[in-house]
Amino acid sequence: MTGWDDARVQVISASRLEWIAPFTSLQPGQFRNLVRVVAERGGDAIADGRPGWQWRLDLAERVLLVATYWRTNLTMRQPGPLFGVSHAAAHRGIDTVGPLLALAPVRRRRIDQVAIVDGTLVPTRDHRLVIATGEPQPGNRNDCTVYRDSGIADTLAGRPVMADGGHQGNPDVIMPYREPRDGSPLEDWQEDLNTVHRSIRARAGHALARMENWTILRDYRRAAHTLRDTASGIARLHNPALTG
Repeated sequence: MTGWDDARVQVISASRLEWIAPFTSLQPGQFRNLVRVVAERGGDAIADGRPGWQWRLDLAERVLLVATYWRTNLTMRQPGPLFGVSHAAAHRGIDTVGPLLALAPVRRRRIDQVAIVDGTLVPTRDHRLVIATGEPQPGNRNDCTVYRDSGIADTLAGRPVMADGGHQGNPDVIMPYREPRDGSPLEDWQEDLNTVHRSIRARAGHALARMENWTILRDYRRAAHTLRDTASGIARLHNPALTG
């Protein structure tokens, strides 16, 4: 033998349906629809990044590779062997397909539909960021500033938005009533409205908790500027799994 044979064995494959749900939370039909969306966004047209080379993994395998990486937060060297490719090929697949999994822009909906805003802290290796549905912001900024600077205020302009009391500087946001500065109690009707407000706003917290089942959002090792695409892509996987 004059050289080494490239005899990598693929363990995880999109062709084996039993691997899809554990890493994507999607049913096979939903996963196929997701791959189709990624293809329509140009996934099939993306070259491997090396002149004359083709992807060793087809698009469905690369989508599953990204989902597996996000779900497990393995180091960049670990997913490659599971998919029978080098860690460099896995890295290229994650970098190119990940952004294509992002949520589509918010569609115009009925003006009486209420958007619920909340945020969460994602530990990263270079910063601690607050993630809404826009650009990540440093974790030491208050909710009022993040709502404005992340682009959420512009994205949701013209529609009702609910948020917690930390958004006092955003007059267009529906917030719970605060106790008067003189210490007097709230009126009964204000307390009742606050109870309703909390029960509705809790849905956003539940959604964030489900998204944090994706381990990568608990300790983000990649560059901070990639976090928005990752969080948006996970949200894209989260929604059809929830709605069926």
